[in-house]
Amino acid sequence: MQKNDVFEGCAEALGTGGEGIVHIGDTTVFVPYLLAGEKARIRILKAKGNIAYGKAEEILIPAEERVRPVCPVFFKCGGCRLQHMRYRAQLRFKTELVANSLKKIAGITAKVEHCERSDKEYGYRNKLQLPVGVLGGENAIGFYAERSHRIVKTDECPIHPDWSRELIAALYRFMEKCGLDGYDEETGKGQIRHIVVREIKNKFLITLVTTVREIKGIDYFYYLLNQIFPEYSFFLSVDTSKDNVVLKEPPVLLRGKPFYEATEGGIVFEAGASTFLQVNEDVKGKLYERAVSLFSAEDTVIDCYAGGGLLTAMLAKKCKKAYGIEIVPEASACAERLRDKNGLENMENLCGAVGEKLPALLEKEQDAVLVFDPPRAGIEREILREVLRHGPRKIVMISCDPATMSRDVGILTGNLTENEGGELIKTENSHTMYAISLVQPFDMFPQTRHVETLVELVRR
Repeated sequence: MQKNDVFEGCAEALGTGGEGIVHIGDTTVFVPYLLAGEKARIRILKAKGNIAYGKAEEILIPAEERVRPVCPVFFKCGGCRLQHMRYRAQLRFKTELVANSLKKIAGITAKVEHCERSDKEYGYRNKLQLPVGVLGGENAIGFYAERSHRIVKTDECPIHPDWSRELIAALYRFMEKCGLDGYDEETGKGQIRHIVVREIKNKFLITLVTTVREIKGIDYFYYLLNQIFPEYSFFLSVDTSKDNVVLKEPPVLLRGKPFYEATEGGIVFEAGASTFLQVNEDVKGKLYERAVSLFSAEDTVIDCYAGGGLLTAMLAKKCKKAYGIEIVPEASACAERLRDKNGLENMENLCGAVGEKLPALLEKEQDAVLVFDPPRAGIEREILREVLRHGPRKIVMISCDPATMSRDVGILTGNLTENEGGELIKTENSHTMYAISLVQPFDMFPQTRHVETLVELVRR
């Protein structure tokens, strides 16, 4: 099989990215946007050995679950991958994705609950993060294409609320009026790199990432923003580096309040421009409610990667004691104020890395149970070793990546062990320390291939 060969084939299943898996002879072909059961005419784009990647040039027999994508740049943008799939099928796909990841990566066969749906299929995201660059000599605002830093220009994004469309238009107008250019990664020229917006109960934290500290005509941008947002704060983050970290420098407040306050689950909390919050308000409520239900009034809980402390506070409200560990100073400071505002004397916040703070805390609170809500990369290996050394009686994990979740769960259950070279290998260990009592996916990210998963592990 070679590049540009054309075949007809049927997708037998879906891969981890939602792509169709087609077998042509001895070759497995991965075809984006092809649904299971569909027959298509496929052009091979890349082939190596018995693995190939193709493009569906024509859908010959469409699946019942195929729908017309809402977004005009869906097939170009790297954000959503599932808009062509009916929502009920997306939920099935994500349920199977979690189960298959556990099986393939960790050798674990577990009962996976059906993925909890989002009440909003579109317009659900409370955070917008857009690169600003140059395309064909003109300013371009949009999203990156899959596995690239090539900006796909767009005027709106259906998974974000309507204010995103107005913001993009305002940024274009501001840049044109004031002679500002998008950032060119090749030349390093241009003043505007990104814009990041987070909504907190109809209040907005807006951060402009630039290569310069003085922005010409910034008052005009404030004027445009005043027409869109009822209440907002404006931050500036300067980045002159060549890397791809969006907020390289802590944002500096130029206008408005440093934090905004809101209420969730009976807890008054606040967040700033760098504070982590789940992006889907509806699903976040369902997820946190289920997570808190797994603990009792007698528990002492250590919440690792605690962000602004909202979940820690919910646990403190129910449990005997709750600790929150968070490395971002702004978020930890939010958690401190949250504790005071809600009168939660049994809540204690520690600012620092989980790997630094957790060992001493486990020594102090030897009967504590754990919550992990790590970034996409998962839990650091040395932290998992420390957890296994202490053997807490319960571990609850919230993960946004089925692959790293499966790896970490496999280590904790003993299904994965390290060899002398540090490589993880599957084992047939029947005397594992932890057993899985719950695996519940939540659709935090409709229309995308991503899924949030709640896992409960209980010491045998």
